[in-house]
Amino acid sequence: MNQASAAEVTVVIVTWNAAEVIGRCLEALQQQTLQPRSIMVVDNASTDETAAIVARFAHVRWVALPQNTGFARANNLAVSQCQTPWVALLNPDAFARPDWLASLMSEAARQPHIAALGSLQLQNESSDLLDGEGDALHWSGLIWRRGHGCPARGLAQRRSPEAVFSVCAAAALYQRAAFEKVGGFDEDFFCYGEDVDLGFRLRLAGYEAVQVPAAQVVHLGSVLTGGRRSSFSVFYGQRNLLWIYVKNMPGWMFWLLLPLHAAMHLAQISRFCAAGHCRTVVKAKIQALGALPKMWEKRRAIQASRVAGPAQIWKLVDKRLIPRRCRD
Repeated sequence: MNQASAAEVTVVIVTWNAAEVIGRCLEALQQQTLQPRSIMVVDNASTDETAAIVARFAHVRWVALPQNTGFARANNLAVSQCQTPWVALLNPDAFARPDWLASLMSEAARQPHIAALGSLQLQNESSDLLDGEGDALHWSGLIWRRGHGCPARGLAQRRSPEAVFSVCAAAALYQRAAFEKVGGFDEDFFCYGEDVDLGFRLRLAGYEAVQVPAAQVVHLGSVLTGGRRSSFSVFYGQRNLLWIYVKNMPGWMFWLLLPLHAAMHLAQISRFCAAGHCRTVVKAKIQALGALPKMWEKRRAIQASRVAGPAQIWKLVDKRLIPRRCRD
């Protein structure tokens, strides 16, 4: 890599038993038209051949953790060691197209006030389906990846960035100063929903987020945790829903929407019980409730320092009666 022409950005990849995909991920980064200043792989105590595969890439910095600390803590550790003003987070199962980083950095230069920039994620090389185009927050507190499973249509050919509630951290660019100012990822989340929580706190702190459709990755999605409907993903995803709401929903919105939020949780319990995950989802909700005092203390700090008020957040949430992932 030519350090003299490298961009002022560090690419961070958190791995856990990622031998199946990490080589392809790093090879894709080698093909970037704009090279990062550095690439850091932070490994959560993998027991497969991840380390041996990463060792083939001499320019990649390897950080081995003694135990699985989760996506949130591992990324926080990596960001704390970065020296560049920008940090690009990339999942090991996300394979960047050659102009991915150049597109993100170009938009960051054009709009320096933007703190988070997201990528267009495709499910496969033929680009017929989206894996996602940012994260959405419903006024009930439900979150989802916009566009997941929807036809890509002409979206992959679009070039105009658009505002989004928060970016998906599977392939995203963050201003390091903004990331650190709001405290980075909440490590209590471990994984799932931590990027929406971060995005919410960035919004409350007055920062903006955009999707950059020209920045594209092929993202396998949940390949390392057993799928989007594994017990692992159901537990953490459903547990963290309550914490996102309690910590972040500002002012009168918190109290006005609380009955709707409670109804949403009941609906989620019913949904996942019907799908065979009853014990998992009930355990998740019980653990979420048990941590409410801790989350309420976090809420006090977040709300005391927020810049954006309820009226500004109200404009950003999806207020349709029935949320839709796909564009009309």
